[in-house]
Amino acid sequence: MTGRKWSIAGQLFALQVVVVTLLVAAATLGVALVARADARDAARQEVLAVAETVARSPQVVAALATPRPAATLQPYAESIRVATRTDFVVVMAPDRTRYSHADPAQIGRPFIGEIGPALAGQPFTVVNTGTLGESVRAVVPVRDTDGQVVGLVSVGITTEAINRELIRKSPILLVATAAALALAGAGSWLLSRRLRRQTHGLGPAQMTRMYEYYDAVLHSVGEGLVVIGPDRRIGLVNDEGRRLLGLPLDAPVVDRPVTDVDLPPALTELIMSGQAARDELILTADRALVANLRPTGTGGPSLGTVLTLRDHTDLRALTSELDSVRGLTEALRSQAHEAANRLHTVLTLVELGRTEEAVRLATEELALAQQLTDRVVGAITEPALAALLLGKSAQAAERGVELTVDPASRLDVGTLPAGDLLTVVGNLVDNALEAVAAGEPPRRVRVYVAESPGEVLVEVTDSGSGLPAERVADAFRRGWSTKSSGRGLGLALVGQVLARHDGRHEVAAGPDGGTVFRVRLPVPVEQPT
Repeated sequence: MTGRKWSIAGQLFALQVVVVTLLVAAATLGVALVARADARDAARQEVLAVAETVARSPQVVAALATPRPAATLQPYAESIRVATRTDFVVVMAPDRTRYSHADPAQIGRPFIGEIGPALAGQPFTVVNTGTLGESVRAVVPVRDTDGQVVGLVSVGITTEAINRELIRKSPILLVATAAALALAGAGSWLLSRRLRRQTHGLGPAQMTRMYEYYDAVLHSVGEGLVVIGPDRRIGLVNDEGRRLLGLPLDAPVVDRPVTDVDLPPALTELIMSGQAARDELILTADRALVANLRPTGTGGPSLGTVLTLRDHTDLRALTSELDSVRGLTEALRSQAHEAANRLHTVLTLVELGRTEEAVRLATEELALAQQLTDRVVGAITEPALAALLLGKSAQAAERGVELTVDPASRLDVGTLPAGDLLTVVGNLVDNALEAVAAGEPPRRVRVYVAESPGEVLVEVTDSGSGLPAERVADAFRRGWSTKSSGRGLGLALVGQVLARHDGRHEVAAGPDGGTVFRVRLPVPVEQPT
């Protein structure tokens, strides 16, 4: 609670104090009223029992038959009054004339109050006001041996006496009330204190503004955000997160287990591991995402984890193209250096007069280069793929690897998106070059690309050490690599293209002990018109 505004905890505490006080006050009043009613009922039963006992006494019946009943009845009634702790015991004639009373001056005077039912032979209790004030009294008929009503007995306890008894017992009620208030107040204070810690002392308006600000920020940031609870249920997904993960904006994903949401398997595995992750690459059907996973908490138990996602699809594509250009540049620089060496050799042979050898050397180099270009361009009419294969041939030659394109290869323009073809062929060739680079000569890589009705087949064979059978299942998994260090991505990108086109792959042993990667990509078959 600040100087001007009440926090939620303060408001709740004040409300609880008011409510509890009102409830305890109402309960106390109710208990007091019930106790008062019970006391009056007890008084009614007591005076009725005493009155009936006196009315049935033979001494009373006999005294009423004498000329001076008061001489006998007054001492007897007073002894009964003192013994029973009542306020008055009045024995009277049917005409209301008193024969006994707590105040002797009232003897002989008429009784004040209702007596009609008793004259008719029915005992009753009633609250009336008499000479001693308001009282709870019973009036009982006195009958002779013939059953005739020969007198009446009235026994009463004043309301003041009943109230004095209630006041005498009130400290117990007050102690119970105070204990209830103290207990309720302590509970409210503890609850308010806990709530103040959880809300950091913020007021309702502040929390409303904070929620609005946070909601606006979470849904406007350029990164995907997913909040996962400690029970592995999704608590929040912002708009960018839904877009990156391919989740419709109206898809019910909040408060659902992670395993029940259609997330990429690699991302589900990362979340379920419960371990922090930094810049982890996650591949979806058409995106390359960088994920960061961090546990949340404020010094206490974990509140869950926060997952952030950044779209690196374009960056990865540019990086891949840059790597290809860099490799091609290095190969061209090496070839230029080699060509310069050969040109110097040819010139030297000409200067020495050995022109025939110079012509033969130059012709052989041109024939080999032209033969490779003619073979690739003749088989592959897709210009981007043909250029890629020529570049990879130069890279392979630089690394001492013989890369050949199967003469039976055939692929026309527009069969599949050029980017997907480059991803598949380029990464399979790179993977094959890595596999044979550290091996013993001869190092060979063969590429076969062909189109048949309904699909495109890409087959890359290498003469490396081969892929172990137990590792085939891991070959297209994100982060897997045959290298001792680093994290492989090429085959994972191939797998991404396969998932996008509903393709399939095969991994088998090659004829030279290496590995054969076959990738089949379906293409639509045009129906004749």
